[in-house]
Amino acid sequence: MFQSKRKPKGGLSSALSIAELVYHSIVRSVRKQHNNAFVAIAMNIMQTVMFVGAFYLMFSILGMRGSALRGDFLVYIMSGIFLYLTHIKALSAVMGSEGPASPMMQHAPMNTIIAILSAAFGALYIQVLSAVLVLFAYHVAWEPISIEQPIPAFGMLLVAWFSGCGIGMVFLAMKPWFPSIVSLISMVYQRANMIASGKMFVANTLPSFMLAMFDWNPLFHVIDQARGFAFINYNPRYSNWEYSFWMGLVFLMIGLMGEFYTRRHASISWEARR
Repeated sequence: MFQSKRKPKGGLSSALSIAELVYHSIVRSVRKQHNNAFVAIAMNIMQTVMFVGAFYLMFSILGMRGSALRGDFLVYIMSGIFLYLTHIKALSAVMGSEGPASPMMQHAPMNTIIAILSAAFGALYIQVLSAVLVLFAYHVAWEPISIEQPIPAFGMLLVAWFSGCGIGMVFLAMKPWFPSIVSLISMVYQRANMIASGKMFVANTLPSFMLAMFDWNPLFHVIDQARGFAFINYNPRYSNWEYSFWMGLVFLMIGLMGEFYTRRHASISWEARR
């Protein structure tokens, strides 16, 4: 008697309401890493800088700088590091997003799709901001950066993020059923991509028997394509970004179907197994 009926919303109003909810969820996901959002972003920037510094020292000590592309050596390193971190962070964020048994799902507007979107876009926001700030600092403090085709190169970053989200969706759908196994597979995939992503070499320099060991990996293709857009004197012949995009889309569809099935069989006890 005292309950008011909810008025149906139009398409535009519903879209704006969902966008607002996703925005607030993104803010929450960013602040979840640290109470201060600036500290969370600073920590991610420091992680990126440490990765770049470690690979720079490794290439220099082992004398592998000659195997890199002609051009800015640090841009060569950063092109691999940025895409690798974006892919891995997107995978981890989507895989770790709140499931149907989470207490947050008790709030009426909230649902698992909103949680997944906020985790994915939160990871993208932090990685893009970190990359922009690192490149700006390098451009100002070290030497001017020259990227041949910056917009397509940024597009490869988005493809790396999208494929990471797709693989993360599959892990998210499987995690409530096999939590230990999925966590192990995810860890192995992330560690294997330290080498299998191809950020330490380019596809054109690999012999055919080694190329077959890496061309299954969507991240290998997208990093190689990004370097083709970043450097004027490199034309990738053995990779294509369409493979990474379609693989990401296939994984995303499989993950969404699995997540829908998992949501129908949700149990409160699952949260204790995360």
